[in-house]
Amino acid sequence: MKIGVHTNIADTASIKNSDSEIGSYCDIMHGSLISPKLMMGDFCLIDRYCVIAGSNYTFTMEDFSGLAAGVQIWCQSNDYVNALISHNAEIVGDIYMEKYTGIGANSVVMPNNRILEGTVIGANSFVPENFRFEPWSVYAGNPIRKIKNRNKNSVLEQAEGIKTK
Repeated sequence: MKIGVHTNIADTASIKNSDSEIGSYCDIMHGSLISPKLMMGDFCLIDRYCVIAGSNYTFTMEDFSGLAAGVQIWCQSNDYVNALISHNAEIVGDIYMEKYTGIGANSVVMPNNRILEGTVIGANSFVPENFRFEPWSVYAGNPIRKIKNRNKNSVLEQAEGIKTK
């Protein structure tokens, strides 16, 4: 596993895939469980008690992206509609967070999603598989929907300020 400088991983966090790469100035907080390959850029956060599941897949977080407490990321899931009892994950795929993205507390993200640059997802939201996001937007709800645009200039200015400290 590769880990950058000034990165903190709590003793109670569990990262199962030894091929994972974690950038610099990142935090992985207490009680988080991560089974897929984790590719984490710089200045990223996985807050307390997040579950990131799907050991045969990859979860990517580009620079300045974050998960709030209790977020669940599912790179694989069973098909509960068509199967009586499913032992094989039938809904599968990598999940990718581009730069400056965030997912609010207790949200659930299903497989095969790419969260585009600058997009944030409000707390307690549900993202179904293959959802189509627009960049620099705010989404929330169950069902999830676009709420408004995000202020790109303000976010980029704040990120630049953090990098130069």
